[in-house]
Amino acid sequence: MAQVYPFRAFRYNPENAHAPFERLLTQPYDKISPAMQEKYYAADPHNLIGVEKGRAYPADTPQNNVYTRAAAALQDWIAKNVVVQDPEAAFYGYTQEYTVPGTEERRTRRGFIGAGKLEEYSAGVVFRHEHTLSGPKADRLEMLRHTRTHTGQLFMVYSDAERRVDTILQEAEPNAGPVTEMRDEYGVLHRLWRFAEPERVAAIQKAMADQKLVIADGHHRYETALNYRNECRTRAGRVLPDAPYERAMMTFVNTRSEGLTILPTHRVAAHLHDFNWPEVRRHLEPWFTAETFSFADEHSQAGARHNFLRRLVQTRKQRAIGAYPAGPGGRRAYYVLLLREGADLTRLLPSVSPLQRELDVVLLHEGILEPALGITPQSVTAEANLTYEREAGVALEAVDSGAAEIAFLLNACDVEQVMKIATSGEVMPQKSTDFFPKLMSGITMYRVDGAA
Repeated sequence: MAQVYPFRAFRYNPENAHAPFERLLTQPYDKISPAMQEKYYAADPHNLIGVEKGRAYPADTPQNNVYTRAAAALQDWIAKNVVVQDPEAAFYGYTQEYTVPGTEERRTRRGFIGAGKLEEYSAGVVFRHEHTLSGPKADRLEMLRHTRTHTGQLFMVYSDAERRVDTILQEAEPNAGPVTEMRDEYGVLHRLWRFAEPERVAAIQKAMADQKLVIADGHHRYETALNYRNECRTRAGRVLPDAPYERAMMTFVNTRSEGLTILPTHRVAAHLHDFNWPEVRRHLEPWFTAETFSFADEHSQAGARHNFLRRLVQTRKQRAIGAYPAGPGGRRAYYVLLLREGADLTRLLPSVSPLQRELDVVLLHEGILEPALGITPQSVTAEANLTYEREAGVALEAVDSGAAEIAFLLNACDVEQVMKIATSGEVMPQKSTDFFPKLMSGITMYRVDGAA
């Protein structure tokens, strides 16, 4: 049973922040590159970057470091009313209007922000779809210990064919203007509404009560919140169900609503020993047919690439993987590898579950990368031969520039596949999903040591 609660969010005060939200909010901490970090620092002295992902310095000490500075900055902003707490508990409707990357299609993703009860995975309420690493969790736990504030969103998806919460949100939005509106660096328009009416709050809680929640983004932050909760329970010597640390700030999005987009993450392989594409093709011949898109020069390459990318999408349901190998001068080609009809995946992928066999990313890793190229799971973990690119053009350019021997392009996985695998207790391979767009950090903030 999913338990979700309204809360009194801390938000940037539009009357006292002296800057538009575009100069104050940031992308999630794990998506912030060094260049983005510097851009955020330059945007405004109150930009969330100092809390979300501050600078570390060689002279840092236990008394003065990235975590202590984050806590001090947040306390200063609250004291000066740059960040203020809403007067009453509410749910927060959150919409994002965006263009699907690589297309001209416009979509709107709608969800709501609330305080969700933290649950152990074993409870069968919250499910993960990927493994976590110890390093990021240690960093986020130390940040939470100091700031005692969730600034970033946990992105949770659930599946409700009746779209009950979506209907509540859509009906409520016209009654009041958004309390936050901004356009981020990717052109995404973010809007936030407050819903505090008791009947709407109760209706949302009722609709969510029978839902299973799958973490779309934020696995490290979710497990960090669990660890922090357990520390607080130990200090208290008992469980206090209504304590703020028993909950975490979450954005909930229905998989059955319009606007939910998952982008593929492509693979680029380099530093391969004696790479030979004809030999790879012979190895794959029993399992895959290949559609070839040849070109002889730069002029004909653009047309071949366009047809290749279009065909890859068209053959999504046929289990298709795109390949672009390096080669000598003369005629080169893009390839769409199609799983042969009737292929026995229990033979090709004997070590994975039936659910995993339905994933193109598993087909690539277990059926191509390891047997045909010798890229083992260990080398994948160490990132010895494999890097990841969201943009197909960047992945293909790595081959043209000589930086890689081959690029593999994937179609996006279906969100229902994510739900099915996660709720079955399994996890997906690294970099299997890229939910777009990301949720802005700082659009709401949740204090774990104050009123919920």
